[in-house]
Amino acid sequence: MIVTSAPVDNQRILDTFEKLKQRSLLLRSESISNRKKRIKPFEGFLLKNKGRIRDAVFNDLKKPQTESDISELYPVLVELRQALAHLSDWAKPRKIDAPLTYLGTRAEVRYEPKGVCLIIAPWNFPFNLCLGPLISCLAAGNTAVVKPSELTPHTSKLIADLVNEFFDADMVTVIEGGQEISSQLLSLPFDHIFFTGSPGVGKIVMKAAAENLSSVTLELGGKSPAIIDDSADLKDAAKRIAFGKFLNNGQTCIAPDYVLVHETVQAKFIEELKLVTTTMFGEEGVINESSPNYARIVNQKHFDRLSKILQDAVEKGAKIEMPGSVNKDSNFISPTLLSNVAFSTLAMEDEIFGPILPIVSFRTVDQAIHLVNSKPKPLALYVFSNQKSFSGKIVTETSAGSVGINDCVLQFSHPNLPFGGVNNSGLGKSHGRYGFLAFSNEKPVLKQKRGFSMAYLMHPPYTNIKKKLVDVMLRWF
Repeated sequence: MIVTSAPVDNQRILDTFEKLKQRSLLLRSESISNRKKRIKPFEGFLLKNKGRIRDAVFNDLKKPQTESDISELYPVLVELRQALAHLSDWAKPRKIDAPLTYLGTRAEVRYEPKGVCLIIAPWNFPFNLCLGPLISCLAAGNTAVVKPSELTPHTSKLIADLVNEFFDADMVTVIEGGQEISSQLLSLPFDHIFFTGSPGVGKIVMKAAAENLSSVTLELGGKSPAIIDDSADLKDAAKRIAFGKFLNNGQTCIAPDYVLVHETVQAKFIEELKLVTTTMFGEEGVINESSPNYARIVNQKHFDRLSKILQDAVEKGAKIEMPGSVNKDSNFISPTLLSNVAFSTLAMEDEIFGPILPIVSFRTVDQAIHLVNSKPKPLALYVFSNQKSFSGKIVTETSAGSVGINDCVLQFSHPNLPFGGVNNSGLGKSHGRYGFLAFSNEKPVLKQKRGFSMAYLMHPPYTNIKKKLVDVMLRWF
């Protein structure tokens, strides 16, 4: 197994790829029960090592222990348990009905492993978004190279150690490193690439994949809106938006990136949001560096990026509704609410990915829809309303990778829902059966009976009788 933070010799990467390829060929004839036997003990192994997982994530993001459990470890365990419970059904060949013109044939779709897969994970949920796709990959019968994020080095090292301790080196290999390593890996002819990250890097991954015609799943991001009308329960909406936004210090791809709130309830909503945010993430009425329920910005580069977004908004007229402490030395930014935010600001143009939340008022539902549709399609969209007509119109007339009505971020962890973006926010789906399908080739198989078949009627020479039969087929079948 390769575990390194320094540049890896390209020949060693090629050798590793070849070993994984040879193992993947053997896995094609492996039974589903053997796949389950490989995955099942991993559950107990992860639970046994939950202390190591908590420590690594805390060292990278200062994430509270309980938050780490629910947002890093638990989603991986759900993926694993879903696979164990349903893999036999997912992998079972699916019989396909035949139309009259195919009388005498039998058809089915078989689910075969794609082969050698590459999983490139992000830094914001470094354990969850690395091991979750790996479970789907292994459930589908593949081998994998896993590339964790170099921006969360403690978790990256832990993933490498855990994989090394549990899996055979020709089954799963972890390769650590930065952009140079990613470029080397992306030059190889992987059978599937699963990437989670920004739209900008996603385009680079897709271009590289095109060179080898590798299939891809791209889990990206974008500006996910939350829309609140004048019928919504504002206290409840504030509670759910505060959790969805400030979980992981706002470094969540499906966090509400901005709020559109009806102008008649904007002031009340802001007050409710300030109160509940302080209650959730603070201690004794204050959110500061001693608060035990609040994570940190991943590094100084992202701290500086967020500071620039905030400064730009204020210089262009935005009002800070919830000021708080900021400490560059510890990458600490307390939850920050902005009102009167100009559309030309960075806060309304770029994905924020941090604890800054612009709040913009609207008058009509059409105005809100127009604003959402003027931006690239988001990974998530949230609607808070007690009017079915309002939420229905929003959902119908906008496009997003996923939608939450009267709640935030829960759609990600629902075990039976597909997760993924659309256009700028992603390509392909993951989680549960959809993750299994992402790493599988749906192979159609048609079986023809021996002797005469309906297909003979379509073979040359094209006599007058056959021409008439074709005319009938064109008209009626």
